Amino acid sequence: MYIKKILWAIALIGLVIFGAVAYYIYSAMFQPNTKFNNETAYIYVPTDAGYNQVREQLIPLLDDIDTFDALASQKKYTSNIKAGRFSITKGMSNNDIINSIRSKNLPIKVAFNNQNSLTDLAGRISTQIETDSLSLLKAMTDESFLSKNGFSKATALGMYLPNSYELFWNTSAESFRDKMLKEYSRFWTDARKAKAEKLKLTPNEVMTLASIVYEESKQKDEQPRVAGLYLNRLRIGMPLQADPTLKFAAYQLPKYKNSVIRRVLNVHMDIDSPYNTYKNSGLPPGLIAMPDLSAINAVLNYENHKYLYMVANAKRIGYHKFAKTLGQHNVNAREYHRYLSSQGIKR
Repeated sequence: MYIKKILWAIALIGLVIFGAVAYYIYSAMFQPNTKFNNETAYIYVPTDAGYNQVREQLIPLLDDIDTFDALASQKKYTSNIKAGRFSITKGMSNNDIINSIRSKNLPIKVAFNNQNSLTDLAGRISTQIETDSLSLLKAMTDESFLSKNGFSKATALGMYLPNSYELFWNTSAESFRDKMLKEYSRFWTDARKAKAEKLKLTPNEVMTLASIVYEESKQKDEQPRVAGLYLNRLRIGMPLQADPTLKFAAYQLPKYKNSVIRRVLNVHMDIDSPYNTYKNSGLPPGLIAMPDLSAINAVLNYENHKYLYMVANAKRIGYHKFAKTLGQHNVNAREYHRYLSSQGIKR
């Protein structure tokens, strides 16, 4: 009898221990283990991160980090970290969290507007994805990549079309660049290429002209007229005489760094630069800024007219006055210069 009692006692203790272990395992795996108030929290796991880096982000989000550690080790997550952006939903269990952060990398929206240079673009993108601006700039200016795909350093900016794109947060610099090349190639449909060919321009030249149009006018309804004027000048061999190209040339010089040119003067027209379209006929070597999609389409779908001259409209700021003759242009120009002087704008 005594032995039976001992055996029963041992069995009961075993059941209690088994129950406790089972409850612990159940709790570790399936009970809710979040303590944030929002519906969803996100963690960003860097490339080549170790478990401790993930753990540091999880500590403020979880009620019990110890049970998470135990299950993460059991499921071998601690030695199989995946990079990316992952979500944790309020009320998730440890098991759900581990399944999410090791297999459900979430894409993000990466957006950029009209950046003035590849350096500016690299800086803008580096604030949105994991890779740093120096790596991005290196990938963007890689000479073998540019040459292989028909670009130069002067035209490379034209490959990046301002828009929003879906990418993974841990996208590498090279992968971002390659993604933008695919988007650029998708933009240049056969129909758009045919329009460019009709203009006797390559896609790179369309982008260069579009950058001038965009810097000349931000008004979408006016851009096709501005594009038509520049195309008229190109057809007859007349210099573009585009003030934005003079500003671009000036800003490359130490003298004009960190300055704003509000009024183009004769001294700017004397700058020795291939971007000086007062001295040089035809298009400059490359883009002076990143054009908006509206400006690109304005070149491809330009307004057909006979205007050769334009000057900013003092009575309608942001727009221009157009003229077919030099005489009429001089009248318009004098009016605008009087306006600048009245505003105290001398340079």
